[in-house]
Amino acid sequence: MNFTENLEAVKTKKKPIAIVGLGYVGLPIAMALGKYFKITGFDINEKRIADLNRGVDHTGECTDLLNNKNVSFTTDQKLLADCPIVIIAVPTPVTNFKAPDLGPLESAMRIVGKNIHKPALITVESTVYPGATELVSSNILEGEFGLKRGTDYKVGYSPERINPGDKEHTIENTTKIVAAEDQETLSILEYIFGKVTKTFSASNIKTAEAAKVIENIQRDLNIALVNELALIFDRLDINTNEVIDAASTKWNFHSYRPGLVGGHCIGVDPYYLAHCAESLGYIPEVILSSRRINESVGNFISGKLLKLLIESGRDINGANVGILGFTFKENIRDIRNTRVVDIVKLMKEHRINVFVSDPWASPQEMKAEYGIQTTDIKDLKNLDAIVLAVRHDQYVNQKEEFFLNLCNIGKKPVFMDVKSVYNASDMPNFLYWRL
Repeated sequence: MNFTENLEAVKTKKKPIAIVGLGYVGLPIAMALGKYFKITGFDINEKRIADLNRGVDHTGECTDLLNNKNVSFTTDQKLLADCPIVIIAVPTPVTNFKAPDLGPLESAMRIVGKNIHKPALITVESTVYPGATELVSSNILEGEFGLKRGTDYKVGYSPERINPGDKEHTIENTTKIVAAEDQETLSILEYIFGKVTKTFSASNIKTAEAAKVIENIQRDLNIALVNELALIFDRLDINTNEVIDAASTKWNFHSYRPGLVGGHCIGVDPYYLAHCAESLGYIPEVILSSRRINESVGNFISGKLLKLLIESGRDINGANVGILGFTFKENIRDIRNTRVVDIVKLMKEHRINVFVSDPWASPQEMKAEYGIQTTDIKDLKNLDAIVLAVRHDQYVNQKEEFFLNLCNIGKKPVFMDVKSVYNASDMPNFLYWRL
């Protein structure tokens, strides 16, 4: 078979498309493409596959879609040998030293190389620095398995734009960037993803890789600016959100709000381009300074909390602090790279008793990933301070009494409203502060 015949086999469902990696990115892609093609979803996580095969998606993103008969889930990598088109959608995190960790992508590429359908079109969804897709595929498929590019395989790139919990900007109504090593491969990707949504063809793979990282770098820069303004305005005793509301009355002002910046994209992707730039001898000062500002917000909030506890007349040593919300943003289960953990760590370093409650996050995942034991909100009591860290629906539009019932009210408790859900006038019986 050649590459064009492969596409015909996929069109007629004689051959499946493989999705390697079934997390927050891979599973939604599998289900979207499964409306038009036969799909083999592969993951090395046996529990994940077992859950999916019994109709359970722990991310909460695709549970209602798992009954699609076109989509099968497996841990058997040998089944990839029947798949002429492979889409790799694995995490690309950073190390503890903020360097790109391409280990998951390399492992996935080795699995594909070991079980390749010749010829195969291999495309990557994962965020990488410009040049990484072709470098990793060449090093592994050619260097380790002796495969010939252009004959045994071709490479494409189509970066994910999935926003967990977002029911408005779905795969179907978000333009999909596609890029490939040649026009034949590009045409195949345009057809495959064009069945699901509108596509935009980048001139080459490096351009598409760069477009992906700057999407999130731009947001990181804008949030860093408003976070730095919040640090300044706090010292001036000015309410940051009131300043933004006033400035937003101008037609060309872009409104961003301060807060913790975590998650799988904004808090990670800038380091990929920074690494690439540094390897070329250029220090990306704006990108890295924005990262430093956004990563310092948790420390700032923790320091502010200590001052407020002292101001309220409460003893810091042994104080009880309840943190409401742990996921990286509201109304999702995703705890990847959450920066709420920074507050937890610093509070514990000061011998403060920290109780974390989140109605969305999995207690098992929190324990496994961060070593944090969760507390049901109904079991919170005698708190000296509350940190409202995530704007979950369960915490919005509550009366002050709801929060007072969690506290030791012998002295005025502290209420830290990180996401500016309330106003000081809503919390007269608290020592209220918001970022």
